Amino acid sequence: MRERIHQFTLRQLQYVIALAEQLSFRKAAEHCHVSQPSLSAQVAQVERVLGVTLFERDRRRVLVTSEGAELIDRARAVLRAADDLAEQADRAADPFARTLRVGVIPTVSPYLLPALTPALAATYPALTVRWVEDQTAVLLRDLENGELDTALLALETDIGDVERATIARDPFVLVTATANPLGKRRTRATPKDLHDVEVLLLDDGHCFRDQALAICSRSRARELDFRATSLSTLVQMVAGGSGVTLLPQLAVPLETSRTNLRVRRFRDPAPHRTIALVWRARSPLGKALRQLAATMAAAYPS
Repeated sequence: MRERIHQFTLRQLQYVIALAEQLSFRKAAEHCHVSQPSLSAQVAQVERVLGVTLFERDRRRVLVTSEGAELIDRARAVLRAADDLAEQADRAADPFARTLRVGVIPTVSPYLLPALTPALAATYPALTVRWVEDQTAVLLRDLENGELDTALLALETDIGDVERATIARDPFVLVTATANPLGKRRTRATPKDLHDVEVLLLDDGHCFRDQALAICSRSRARELDFRATSLSTLVQMVAGGSGVTLLPQLAVPLETSRTNLRVRRFRDPAPHRTIALVWRARSPLGKALRQLAATMAAAYPS
C-alpha cells in the first residue's frame, strides 16, 4: 500500500477542533493563543486539503456542517492517539516510569526483597517491578535474551560479560545445633574448623552451593549425601542434628529466628559473597540501573 503524504498538521487539527467547540473564531483563536486571522487561514487550508467544508460561516455565527461533524470526530481521535504517543515517549524518556523485569536468585529474594520493595516504591513511585526468582544460569540466559532487564546475583559465580553495580558484601557464617561443640566455641570460626566435619549444602544449580563447596573443599570437610533445595531446609536439618551448614549473613535473621541454633562468624578475612545488580553491557537502561542499585544498597539490611 502506497504511503499517503498528509497535507495538514496536528496543530491545524487542533485549530479545527477548537473552532468546533467554541463556534467562534475569536474564542477559538484565544483558546489556541494565536491571532484570529491566522486561525481562520489554517482552518481554511485544512478544508482545501480535505476537499470538504467543515464549517458554515456568516457574520453572526459558525456552525459545523454535517460532513464536517464526522471528520472532526476523526480529528479528535487522531489527536488522542498523538497524545498517547507523546505520553508513551515521555515514559520511555523516564526509565523509572515503566515496568522493570528484575531477576533474583533464591538465596537472596526472601531475605532482601522485603527491604527493597518499599524502598523502591517510595523512591520511584511510577516504577513497577516484576520480580522473577530463579537460579543464576537461568537468570543470565533470560537477561541475555532480553526477557529480563536486570538481575540480582552473586558476583563470585561466572556471570559473563555484563555490567554490574555492587549492592553489598554478604559474609558467610557457620550454623550449628545448640549441642554441637563447634557452635559452643566463643572465638570466631575459621575454615580449618570444618576439617572432617559433616556439612549440609544446597543442591546443584545454586551459586551459593558452589561458593560454600569451595570453602568445604579447602577445609576438607565432608559433604552429607542430602542436598537441600532451600536455605530453610538446610537450617531445619541442622537444627535436627544433621551436621552443620553455612549461611549468608543476609539469611540469618529470618532462618534462625524460630529454631534453636548457634551462629558463629568467621575470622577476617571472612568468606563472603558479593551481591550485585547486573545488566546487559549495551542496555540503554545502564545509567538508570546504577541509580537503582544505589537505592538498593541504601536499603540493604544493616
